[in-house]
Amino acid sequence: MNLLYAAHVPAGDQPLCTIVAIHGLGSNAHDLLSLAPLLHGGEALVLCPEGPEIVPIGPGMQGHAWFPMTGGGPPDEDAFERAVAALEQFVEAALDRYPIRRDRVLLLGFSQGGVVAYRLFLEHPERYAGLVALSSWLPEKVARSIPKPDVASDRPVLVMHGTRDPLIEVARARESRRRLLALELPLTYREYDMAHEISQQALRDLQEWIEDKVFTPVHLL
Repeated sequence: MNLLYAAHVPAGDQPLCTIVAIHGLGSNAHDLLSLAPLLHGGEALVLCPEGPEIVPIGPGMQGHAWFPMTGGGPPDEDAFERAVAALEQFVEAALDRYPIRRDRVLLLGFSQGGVVAYRLFLEHPERYAGLVALSSWLPEKVARSIPKPDVASDRPVLVMHGTRDPLIEVARARESRRRLLALELPLTYREYDMAHEISQQALRDLQEWIEDKVFTPVHLL
């Protein structure tokens, strides 16, 4: 595997529903791993890669990122492309290493990780069963650089954001919503009375959405 990562691996050798959880700025591979026992009854393989960029997060402290901060502007293009390529390689290696159900791979990104997840999903929607963007945003350049992904018309997308988020204002999530709707994706959009976090209500809705829309959807005949 080309990236350091943390993993929740259920017992057994049966093909597994899988979540690739991509952390935000200043965090690390262990940040989103705490979600693993709470999603899909703890029976999903959860892989949490760590961003290759090192960033300061306080006196004498460092965290990880997928690309350097640009003061709210568009991501640095070279660093962004390196992150996308690294994650694509990571997912391919995971498919070879673990017993993964290839039709049940969900991308989940928090904050900066959601930006990279948007790109991975929109560029190759056929590889994923769905996308979750938490406290994140879809840059206009990313949305415009990808033709309307017709193959994604049945791939669900969930966007969740806090109305009190001080780091990524909710207006950016609303812009992302407009861009996703323009791509005609099956979108579920939710706002919560929370900051840059995952509240208990958001977690409950996330659990329900994953079961209903991605891992165990009910198809009416």
